Amino acid sequence: MKLKKALGVAVAAASMMSMAHAEVKVGFLGGFTGPIESMTPAIFEGAKLAVAHVNTQGGILNGDYISMPSADTGCIDAAAASNGADRLINSEGAIAMVGALCSGAAIAAANNVGVPAGVLMISPSATSPSVSGLDDNDLFFRTAPSDAFQAEKLAALLESKGIEEIAITYVNNDYGKPFAEGLEAAFSGTVLANEAHEDGKADYRAELGSLAASGAETLVVLAYADTSGQTILRQAYESGDFLQFVGGDGMIAQNLVDAIGGDILEGMIATKPGIPDIVGQNVFADEMRAMALDPNAIFAGQAYDAAFLIALAIEENGSADKAGLSAALRKVSSAPGEVILPGQWEKAKKLIAEGKDINYEGAAGSHEFDEKGDVPGLIIEMAVENGKIIEKGKL
Repeated sequence: MKLKKALGVAVAAASMMSMAHAEVKVGFLGGFTGPIESMTPAIFEGAKLAVAHVNTQGGILNGDYISMPSADTGCIDAAAASNGADRLINSEGAIAMVGALCSGAAIAAANNVGVPAGVLMISPSATSPSVSGLDDNDLFFRTAPSDAFQAEKLAALLESKGIEEIAITYVNNDYGKPFAEGLEAAFSGTVLANEAHEDGKADYRAELGSLAASGAETLVVLAYADTSGQTILRQAYESGDFLQFVGGDGMIAQNLVDAIGGDILEGMIATKPGIPDIVGQNVFADEMRAMALDPNAIFAGQAYDAAFLIALAIEENGSADKAGLSAALRKVSSAPGEVILPGQWEKAKKLIAEGKDINYEGAAGSHEFDEKGDVPGLIIEMAVENGKIIEKGKL
């Protein structure tokens, strides 16, 4: 019901404006099925909230309205990601895109469709260090920090807990492999095993047996909460070979705890990209609560910022044309300029019309993009306590 309520606001706003104005399409390329399907709805809602703010505060350009058609990547399906991007861009006519969400899907969609088509893409959650190396003509950006940074913070968290030996199992793709490599490089203790696994299997007992043979009592799982990560944790518990479980951001889902059992996962620790204590974060949180949505849902704030930044770039660019959007994005997201907070579309539109510089300070950060389209980040310690996965503090 919560999702329907938020969707209804955005759709109603778009419907009212469509009576007299044109439609500007911004696509959303998400993992609605597959390893992160339990996380994707909240991320999508974050993006749609930004669209609703634009459409209910005067619309974009000359009173036009934004619509957000979506496509599914399955998260780990490169072909589905490319096909989804192709449909959004070449059939739906999207001039920019939020997504893709998963790193491999983002790389495939950018390389095969987005970059050749000259379309701006902003991912709220593709965190692999590999994304930084895209030959993207300055078209691919992200509002979440790289896992290279998260790996350092996860290593520091482990060390702060007195953990000196670990075994790592990682999903064998563009998300898991670089994350595992970064963690091993940053960890001052001993990595007794660092082994890949394939996603989507029903049985990981052989892999777990190999990891347990290392003698490690702490198992780090760098995978996805809805597929391999869940199965591995369940079977690792059944084996009784490990005393402590650890995860990365792909494991941050209440659905994981509910599926396995809070008593079983009690004390599990993890990390995720967080939101700094900035004014924009508080504004976003208030707006989300007003829509009966969770402001702390993983990557929801980053998705809001991605969509709002695209709208600002279109407004700054002065036309519903994909050309020039990346340069406009860098202008509206960076100092100097008058600060624009989440929800302040009417103010931003007025300032842009007056030829003034603006600087968007978002729900998830300031988003001063570097030359690779990356942003500095904040990492949050997470833990399972009393059947809930909760935030413990900044790292």
